[in-house]
Amino acid sequence: MADSLELDPTVTTTQDLIRLDTTNYGEGRSKGETQAAQYLEARLTALGLDVTTIEAAPGRPSIFTRVPGRNPAKPALVVHGHTDVVPAEAGNWSVDPFAGVIKDGLLWGRGAVDMKNMDAMILTAVEEILGAGELPERELVLAFFADEENGGQFGSEPIARDHPELFAGATQAISEVGGYSITVGGKRAYLLQTGEKALLWLRLHAKGRAAHGSRVIPAEENAVTRLAQAIAKLGSHEWPVLLNDTTTSMITELARLLDVDPQETTPGAIVLATGSASGFLTASLRSTTNPTMLSAGYKHNVIPESASVAIDARPFPGAEDELLAEIQAIVGDDIEIETVFRGIGTQAPVSGPIVDAATAALQRHDPEAVVVPYFLSGGTDNKALATLGIEGYGFAPLRLPAGIDFPAMFHGVDERVPLESLVFGRKVLGDFLRSY
Repeated sequence: MADSLELDPTVTTTQDLIRLDTTNYGEGRSKGETQAAQYLEARLTALGLDVTTIEAAPGRPSIFTRVPGRNPAKPALVVHGHTDVVPAEAGNWSVDPFAGVIKDGLLWGRGAVDMKNMDAMILTAVEEILGAGELPERELVLAFFADEENGGQFGSEPIARDHPELFAGATQAISEVGGYSITVGGKRAYLLQTGEKALLWLRLHAKGRAAHGSRVIPAEENAVTRLAQAIAKLGSHEWPVLLNDTTTSMITELARLLDVDPQETTPGAIVLATGSASGFLTASLRSTTNPTMLSAGYKHNVIPESASVAIDARPFPGAEDELLAEIQAIVGDDIEIETVFRGIGTQAPVSGPIVDAATAALQRHDPEAVVVPYFLSGGTDNKALATLGIEGYGFAPLRLPAGIDFPAMFHGVDERVPLESLVFGRKVLGDFLRSY
């Protein structure tokens, strides 16, 4: 059985993509996505599809194609992935992160979860449908974006702005970070992502005066000290729980699975009861403001005149300006806040035909499947498509064993995915594309 899984086209395609190092360091520094784009383009053109390539920056190609559907009366569906990955420090991994190692029934490597697995599922599901002489129910716009891990600044953002014709006729989209299973109260449930937070990448700047490192300098004149105080205040601030349509539905359904009363049990307690899944779900209930990178000084014995810190802030959709004002109040008016990048949040309906179709496809392959809408604490390229009026969902279906800490795999060390989950995902996704 293990050998047959290792030869499955979704497994081997994911493995091939992992072996193409598309590391994205952010802020324009990247190894580029050219090899992955060329690999996918060759597979798509072999199906007789016409592929469009757009480089929003040199060496940063995104590729697009359309697959005709059986029912031209239905709006098109965008099915998209991204080909870049975050960096991996090889010394921290138990395997080479770009070798595509298979062991213990899992495929290991950077992108096994985020999101070369879904890229492979999309490609092989379409290959299977067309190879059988069939068509999907509706026209598909297949998109494989560059630079998602940098907020899409050299990918989905400028492409949606400058080339909206690529998505003409589409009203909905599916992509990553949804559709995977969790175990709740001994029952298997699949999280369907129906919304995501907004994105604010900020830098806080403190100014002081340069001086010799041996001098006695008041704290208010030392830029590093002042910045450290601001970081401590912001980092320890507890943001309040907020509920929207998606998180309200999520809490209601999780409470039902846990057999608890959502009126008597707090949302935080309900989410914590989901175990490892709470790594994502806890952050879906409140804004987050995490310091991520520090920069100050140029010599050990020089007190620098400036210091800065990068902040990854994730507010609820529409609350970006409110959060910025609250951050300023927390850190103080003497700390300058620079907005480096800003991305909108999204929220799609938690019910309707697309949710019904996703649920039905899952239940045909897992009769026990229960679908729970959830609100992503991070972000995807659905943000850019939302500017075109396209509703975005996260539906990369994976049936996972109860013991796996799947949220920890995103941007984590020893990223890996079960082989049988990849095969399951292709089958469910193909079923969904045939029926919706």
